[in-house]
Amino acid sequence: MIEPDLRDRILAEPEVLLEDRDVMNALVAANERAMGANIVDLRGIAMQRLESRLDRLEDTHRSVIAAAYENLAGTNQVHRAILQMLDPLSFEDFLRVLAGDVAATLRVDCVRLVLETRQEGEFPALRRLGDVLHVAEPGFVGRYLAGGRNIPLRPVTLRQTMPEGDALYGDRAGFVRSEALLRLDFGAGRLPGMLALGAEDPHQFKATQGGDLLAFFGGVFERTMRRWLS
Repeated sequence: MIEPDLRDRILAEPEVLLEDRDVMNALVAANERAMGANIVDLRGIAMQRLESRLDRLEDTHRSVIAAAYENLAGTNQVHRAILQMLDPLSFEDFLRVLAGDVAATLRVDCVRLVLETRQEGEFPALRRLGDVLHVAEPGFVGRYLAGGRNIPLRPVTLRQTMPEGDALYGDRAGFVRSEALLRLDFGAGRLPGMLALGAEDPHQFKATQGGDLLAFFGGVFERTMRRWLS
């Protein structure tokens, strides 16, 4: 027998039982046992299916909210990096901010700006600009983006990789496990360029990720570079 106090509380607030899923499941299971094995309760089966659908909807809801927060955080991250990139008043300071503040904001371990040139020989004046700027022969960007394959070149390439040599990342090549490559268009009559963002985390950049935010960042970056190149 139910204790009188508990019985009175249930009769006074029956909706409390209806809102408790575990209690309702226990009551339905007890009812099925009381009916015996020869009777199938379609209401119990329907309830189980509805609960399964509700669980799936809740999982989807949580995934959508998590993705929305992640996209918002990524957008704010890119916006901060763009503002930092627009502050410098000289090209030397621009490269310094790119390797420091911008890299930290984007949470990457290595940044390389690749500029193609038809001139041959060494460039002593570029040594004081640090390791961020990498000067290469014409065609280097296309070959690096394609990776030896005959594929169309996209504005943003995300991939897990381990560089075969130190041609791009130098002494940091041994630490790079994933990279984001932004193909840069500097305008008519100019050779293309590339911004390489290298990370030690092999899961930071993958081909299955979306590149819309980095494409926007690359568009701002190449327009900023046109100002310095002119």
